[in-house]
Amino acid sequence: MLQSYPMYAYIPARDLARARQFYEQRIGLVPKQEINGGVAYEFAGGTACFLYPTPNAGTSQASQAFWSVDDVDALIERLKARGVTFEDYDMPGERSPAGAVIAGGAKAAWFKDSEGNIMALVQSL
Repeated sequence: MLQSYPMYAYIPARDLARARQFYEQRIGLVPKQEINGGVAYEFAGGTACFLYPTPNAGTSQASQAFWSVDDVDALIERLKARGVTFEDYDMPGERSPAGAVIAGGAKAAWFKDSEGNIMALVQSL
């Protein structure tokens, strides 16, 4: 029933100004709209996320969201050059030259945003 509708991610932020600086300056996102005390960003395929203030940011130990990308290694290098630090999880699988985990038909890499949220880049192989 719900698969015919777009799905959007919520990204919590303890400090909205700091989070906006991370996502807009380091990740390169362009805000679409400020609404209800937060900010919306649009992505490919009509998807979007809403960055909003809450004291609960960074409390999840799992990935908050992921981008489905064409070339994880190239994006790792580009984001590292902009000051993004990638996590090094002890996981089974091979490692790509840029450090992404290769397993289960995908190549993936994770980083934490300024609020401690875990975000991922995933490339289907």
